[in-house]
Amino acid sequence: MERRLTAILAADVVGYSRLMGADEAGTLAHLKRLRAEVIEPKITGSHGRIVGSAGDSLLVEFASAVHAVQCAVEAQEGLAAHNASLAEDKRMTFRMGVNLGDVIAQDDTIYGDGVNIAARLEKLAEPGGVCIASNVHEQVKGKL
Repeated sequence: MERRLTAILAADVVGYSRLMGADEAGTLAHLKRLRAEVIEPKITGSHGRIVGSAGDSLLVEFASAVHAVQCAVEAQEGLAAHNASLAEDKRMTFRMGVNLGDVIAQDDTIYGDGVNIAARLEKLAEPGGVCIASNVHEQVKGKL
């Protein structure tokens, strides 16, 4: 069992069930396009690695808290720019949470309280926003 300290970004689409209820195929195509064109390039550019994905959620690991927060902010900016031209009911908005914690790395993913806290922080974020843990704030203040 491998343990390591890592920065964890958890992301989830706001109102995904509503969007899927209105148009499953269109919502799935839109999500895939946003991931490919906006989110995944930001993750790669920030040296992150997707370690989990189910439906509308993402779990991303970074070696640096600075890179994790930078990725989250830039992804949210890109998503906002993309959404600006869409009708309100067609917009796909994400919430994101970032934590720095000890995790267990196994089978190409991560587990543990560090991941659980990142997921809880994501739920606290405003739509289109990023909520970070105090330990992440300590790492990034003055650097972004």
